[in-house]
Amino acid sequence: MARTSTKTRTPDEPPAEIVNKKLSEALSERYLAYALSTIMDRALPDVRDGLKPVHRRLMHAMRELKLEPGQPPKKSARVVGDVIGKFHPHGDIAVYDALVRLAQDFAQRYPLIEGQGNFGNIDGDNAAAMRYTEARLTEVAWLLLEGLDEDAVDFRATYDGSGVEPVVLPAAFPNLLANGSNGIAVGMATSIPPHNVSELCDALRHLIKFPNSHIDKLVSLVPGPDFPTGGTLVEGREQVIEAYKTGRGSFRLRAKWEKEDLKQGTWQIVVTEIPYQVQKSRLIEKMAELLQLRKLPLLDDVHDESADDIRLILTPKNRNVDPAVLMESLFRQTELETRIPLNLNVLDKECVPQVMDLRAALKAYLDHRQDVLIRRSKYQLARIEGRLEVLAGYLIAYLNLDKVIKIIRTEDEPKPILMKTFRLTDVQAEAILNMRLRSLRKLEEMQIKGEQKELAEGQAALKKLLKSEDLRWEKIDGELVELKKRFGKSTALGARRTEIGDAPAVIDVPVESFIERENVTVLCSAKGWIRAMRGHIETDAAARAAIKYKEGDEERFVLNAETTDKILLFASNGRFYTLGGDKLPGARGFGEPVRLMIDLPNEAEILGVTKYQEDQKFIVASSDGRGFIVKAEDVLAQTKNGKQVLNVSDKERAAAFAPVSGDHVAVIGTNRKLLLFKLAEVPEMGRGRGVILQKYKDGGLSDVKCFTLKEGLTWKSGDRDRTETDLRGWLGARAQAGKLPPNGFTRSNRFS
Repeated sequence: MARTSTKTRTPDEPPAEIVNKKLSEALSERYLAYALSTIMDRALPDVRDGLKPVHRRLMHAMRELKLEPGQPPKKSARVVGDVIGKFHPHGDIAVYDALVRLAQDFAQRYPLIEGQGNFGNIDGDNAAAMRYTEARLTEVAWLLLEGLDEDAVDFRATYDGSGVEPVVLPAAFPNLLANGSNGIAVGMATSIPPHNVSELCDALRHLIKFPNSHIDKLVSLVPGPDFPTGGTLVEGREQVIEAYKTGRGSFRLRAKWEKEDLKQGTWQIVVTEIPYQVQKSRLIEKMAELLQLRKLPLLDDVHDESADDIRLILTPKNRNVDPAVLMESLFRQTELETRIPLNLNVLDKECVPQVMDLRAALKAYLDHRQDVLIRRSKYQLARIEGRLEVLAGYLIAYLNLDKVIKIIRTEDEPKPILMKTFRLTDVQAEAILNMRLRSLRKLEEMQIKGEQKELAEGQAALKKLLKSEDLRWEKIDGELVELKKRFGKSTALGARRTEIGDAPAVIDVPVESFIERENVTVLCSAKGWIRAMRGHIETDAAARAAIKYKEGDEERFVLNAETTDKILLFASNGRFYTLGGDKLPGARGFGEPVRLMIDLPNEAEILGVTKYQEDQKFIVASSDGRGFIVKAEDVLAQTKNGKQVLNVSDKERAAAFAPVSGDHVAVIGTNRKLLLFKLAEVPEMGRGRGVILQKYKDGGLSDVKCFTLKEGLTWKSGDRDRTETDLRGWLGARAQAGKLPPNGFTRSNRFS
């Protein structure tokens, strides 16, 4: 039992193990430790071998299990058990998931593990349990491990101190860019797409020859990512160069498709490659949902005929559909087109996170290969020197064999006697004493001297290599040449899969293509409740009379339109708002307040509702009698906030607007003064206050209308229209006061 301390403390004194610290400071310290652990041990790959710790430990554990290429595989459960037992103190599911991903040829451009059994598929199905699958290393993984026994890299103690593990792998394969990586840490993330190793070899060799090579030249050698699932890269070259120059950006990737002609002039689209990391089953499911919601009007059906290869069949609505327009609509709405991000955020040689550009990442890999070559050369040189020392001792023993045997037989401690008699080193004496008797007959002077000569030549070559940086770069260049031959574009694994295409031409896909065209009647009440009824009822008095409104509300605007139309609303704050005809609520109930659909201030009201028509113009006017003509295309709004067209002050408001037609303008004020003048007197503007249309001593503008003078001026009087053709008394010039309107003009001082 432990002896207790005899030291006493006062009741108010805290125990020694309690530290007074602010909660914010304690949380900051602990969260920082967690963040650093996540960044360095889980999320970010090492720039030298492109691996995270879990992947590196998997490689090392499988090497210790002798799961090299060509050897029989072992159960994945055995591999996972060794990894979590010796190196990686985490859950077995996380380790097995990492192993599975390294074996999936649709996830890894150059798989590091060769799996036997069910390792999942591109549909998104999970792999079988680890007890059912088997695994071994691939040739690519073996290249990553090459030289691990030759002091090529540093080792560190495992988590429990019972063994050692490599800090980084020698990496005779540019794995970071060849296979890519993804990870999310605390406050940072990485996303590196895979590339073609043959192109990487060309860029690395060019960088050896021209260390200060510009990014543009490197991008010409590495034109873009090469995804295991193929597809077509359609990002513009300027954007690709910029992404590689900054280490941040994205790549636009599309599915590969072709038109397949059928009988009687019909055809179908066959998708043969889908974008990287897109699950085929999820893609088809999403397209089916869009079909059911009638959001793919050009597409009739989609079905899967895939076997070992991808074959998605897309059937158009009819044979008159343009295949390019059909595919453009699908690219916009489905994952047949995706954006693959590039964020070259990695751990450098000092384990410091940083975002590198393409040249920096390639240079870091070459520097690592230089370090590995130096360390391996020094290790091999030490081995040769040790062997030469032993061979020199063997030669002495051969020349004095009888005397050596006599000393060994007669002396209790033969080692010091041998060292003194023949001037041997401790290593030489130990080697002679450890020789078996059967080896004595193999001691031949010529054989020993031959091996000495061969080793001496190797020793000289290694010393020369260590002294010359140029020779080392030459050797690394030779290794890259061999790597390119082994995984070149002429091989099945090395052939480029992702096609480098041009940025696609802009294909105009009409909005109507995505919306089912249907006749509707837009109803907007006096209190601003809006809805859309099926069919056109604007001229059907009986149907309009049957429409019900909320208590205290009434009809204000009725407009015949189609679901493909853009509906324009002009408000008293001088703003135009735009609503899609297909976005309006249905006619069940009383609709919805228009203020829920647009950002209309409470003090503003809707003055008019119309549909957008190309080449149409409107005349807009404020309460102080100013106005101008504006093109319809200039009033289209892209946001809920609308578009300010008519500028009004706090004391004024927008009062009226009307479509431009005919040759004259009619303006009436709240003082019941009517003025008619030529339309040509009103300027056309995009935004502003405009010019004075009518002057007032008191009151303001009530309504405005465009008309043809020969046809007369028409206004609404009760349930019927009235037309006045003799208008000579009201004709004048813009900015005059006007006269009282003709007899029978409505008391509301409005034309409709």
